[in-house]
Amino acid sequence: MASKKILAVIGATGAQGGGLARSILADPAGEFAVRAITRKPDSERARALAAAGAEIVVADADEPATLERAFAGAYGAFCVTNFWEHLSPEREYEQATALARATAGLEHVVWSTLEDTRKWIPVEDPRLPTLREKYTVPHFDAKGEADAVFEAEPAPTTFLLPAFYWENFIYFGAGPRPDAEGELVLALPLGGTPLPGIAVEDIGRCAHGIFRRGPGRNGERFGIAGEVLSGEQLAAKMARALGRPVRFREVPFDAYRAAGWPGADDMGNMFEFQAILGDEFLRSRDVEVARSLNPKLLSFDAWLAANAARIPVG
Repeated sequence: MASKKILAVIGATGAQGGGLARSILADPAGEFAVRAITRKPDSERARALAAAGAEIVVADADEPATLERAFAGAYGAFCVTNFWEHLSPEREYEQATALARATAGLEHVVWSTLEDTRKWIPVEDPRLPTLREKYTVPHFDAKGEADAVFEAEPAPTTFLLPAFYWENFIYFGAGPRPDAEGELVLALPLGGTPLPGIAVEDIGRCAHGIFRRGPGRNGERFGIAGEVLSGEQLAAKMARALGRPVRFREVPFDAYRAAGWPGADDMGNMFEFQAILGDEFLRSRDVEVARSLNPKLLSFDAWLAANAARIPVG
């Protein structure tokens, strides 16, 4: 390990960071070693990473001093925040700022970000409801706002823009549900616009591909997707994988926002933002870019082959 470049991986026991850590550990002849940054060193996932050869370091983005120690001596860092853990864009921005400022002295940083949607649709624009007085899509906006903090730091930063997680069909309640007649219905507010999606493991693999390329120019951006599919295409592929009919139903944006679960208004605005931007948003998530970083990129069919049985269908 001493001869390898150390990558400090934030969220190594989570989704994106876990995918990166596993990708590096699966490449024992590669140039990088994993320093898995976690708040829970005794968790099952942390123990699995340690058993596979990762160095486990305890740190917390809410405690900046711990990040400085976690990044010390590392070549690079993968930085990510999890809005859905606390639903606070202000806290997410503070965490991202702490991560950016802890990167001084590193040779390459990859920041997993999203668009600040207010650059396209300001809070005073009536096309989308304003949320929490100053956001359009809170879980996008705080990350996008933090981009400027990373750009201002001396470490060269590459920006990675993921697409909709297909795992949301398993864990986020976005998968098909039976209607009154028992038919499975995939109900999403897409506004007639295809949805760029990706397997979360592939986000980590794409980040690994970026580190392999090297820092390049500061501020370089890679928007990635595994496949771009309409609602009808998503439903048809699910039907084949599940072995039973699945029908797509378009949900009005206002109805989705009013669903009542935490973050429904945020997600409703996200889907409508994507529909308003249309082709411009689709161009920001490129399958070929993802494949160039990660030749093992999964299609939706391939993801379903491995995961369809895990989708709760009621």
